[in-house]
Amino acid sequence: MSAEAARRAFAPNWPARLGLLALALYALYAAAQLDVTLARLMIGFGEAGRFLGKMVPPNFARWELLAEGMLESLQIAFIASAVGIALSFPVALLAARNLMPWWISGPARGFIGLCRSLHYVIVAILFVKAIGFGALAGVCALVVASIGFIAKLFAEAIEEISPRQVEAVRATGAGFVAVLLYGVLPQVASRFVGFCIYQVDSNLRNSTMVGIVGAGGIGGTLFAAFKRFDYDFVAAILIVIIALIFAAELVATRVRAALQ
Repeated sequence: MSAEAARRAFAPNWPARLGLLALALYALYAAAQLDVTLARLMIGFGEAGRFLGKMVPPNFARWELLAEGMLESLQIAFIASAVGIALSFPVALLAARNLMPWWISGPARGFIGLCRSLHYVIVAILFVKAIGFGALAGVCALVVASIGFIAKLFAEAIEEISPRQVEAVRATGAGFVAVLLYGVLPQVASRFVGFCIYQVDSNLRNSTMVGIVGAGGIGGTLFAAFKRFDYDFVAAILIVIIALIFAAELVATRVRAALQ
């Protein structure tokens, strides 16, 4: 290979470099517009140190209040997961373009997109305004979030299946339900279980946040503790939330291993 050919083989990608330079310049411009300065960061670090100092040691004296809020968050997460997964399955089947005509899959995909459009906290605010404060608003918000996540991934998984198995089942004269049971579900069952496990884990985390806007759970207790400047109790709540998430991750890992 000649020297000229070698230079061409490793020629710099100037459009990519210019794009990265433009991105860096815009990041600097955005930081200036948002007043992101080193002085503010240093002040913030000092305030954060004083704030963390007030959280030590954690105060578990009101453990009954803590346990009540955590139990409500668990109930919200599991109910929302069960209802959301149950509703996601038919929605995903309707949204799969290899199983349904466009005039069915199109509106179903639009509904999934609508469920995914808003953050679950915003949806929780809407439900709090619609049906009032309490755990029901949190359950409804997380059901919507579950449908947006599970239905989308499951519909995409169905669209990626091998058509040969489906055609083989259809060739026997089987109806639509039999095609689903013997041609579609065996190819996507393991992925669907994985999606469901992840959504339960996600709802456990999200259920601790919806309470901040009045949708029940430990989030309401956490927000009330912040308003009272009760930072040692805040630390206790955060420790329990972190422990819950770690425990859920361990359980999810064991379940995935058992299903493989």
